[in-house]
Amino acid sequence: MRKAGMTVWALGVAVLGMTGSLYALDVADVVREWTPEGKKLAMERAKLPAHDEMIRIPAGEFLMGSDRKVDKNSYLAEFPQRKIYLDAYEIDKYEVTTVQFLKFVLASNRDPLIDWQYDGGNFQETMVSHPVMHVSWFDAEAYCKWAGKRLPTEAEWEKAARGEDGRIYPWGNQMAGLSRANFGRTGLSGPVRDRPERLLLYPPIISVDKYDNAASPYGVFQMAGNVAEWVADWYDPKYYTTGPDKNPKGPETGSQRSFRGGGWIDSTPSVRVAQRNGTDPNTKMNWMGFRCARDVNEATSGQPTEAK
Repeated sequence: MRKAGMTVWALGVAVLGMTGSLYALDVADVVREWTPEGKKLAMERAKLPAHDEMIRIPAGEFLMGSDRKVDKNSYLAEFPQRKIYLDAYEIDKYEVTTVQFLKFVLASNRDPLIDWQYDGGNFQETMVSHPVMHVSWFDAEAYCKWAGKRLPTEAEWEKAARGEDGRIYPWGNQMAGLSRANFGRTGLSGPVRDRPERLLLYPPIISVDKYDNAASPYGVFQMAGNVAEWVADWYDPKYYTTGPDKNPKGPETGSQRSFRGGGWIDSTPSVRVAQRNGTDPNTKMNWMGFRCARDVNEATSGQPTEAK
């Protein structure tokens, strides 16, 4: 068996947070393997309840991007602010969890993720409702396709996060605080203070259903903080100046994929819903996860639905 965990430090550190000053480990080349006992346990865990609900976002216009007069932390990639029309769609109410991703891993005969290192390839029980992390853009895309969904576009993600009125955060224009979002945490205290290597694999993330006081206008959870989220688009910092006014899907080509929302390591400016950034789609970080979306028929009920 490959003892991949022993190679972690040889990989070095890479990629900062969205604006961040804290290094995090890119483990894209680290591989773990199941033991027979571990896979048997994983198959039992895959039967645990999952956060599969989706929220319908109605067709219509919303304010995309930023206005510097309203948001002093905004920057060029977010300009100009303008009205964008989107067809109706559905988006996951919560970030994709470890249990949800485990079902996909087993169905597609994949290896465990790097942080699944207990009991022969399993994650800790406390991680059951945590967002999955250490997944590349390609992993996220493959999961969504397997689940009968797709990654949301940047525009879809942003509308689901802020509603129609151009607000700075999902809950409004009040500054983010730790009572509303999981962000601005180094993790370098308590049990990891003298063992910073633990931070690289076990960051201070929380369950996806926390902060019901900070849901978006549509009821979507944790669109600010916890883990940043891959979206479908190629990343272009100038795209908001050139994209269409109806159903923008990002540039046709590029070298980086977009991600949104900020993670546990990020600062207040980075968990704003208009914040944009991109990175190599092969990147696997402990502050990056995702959620899925799918097209809907206009006749679909406006109530939350369960994923297929």
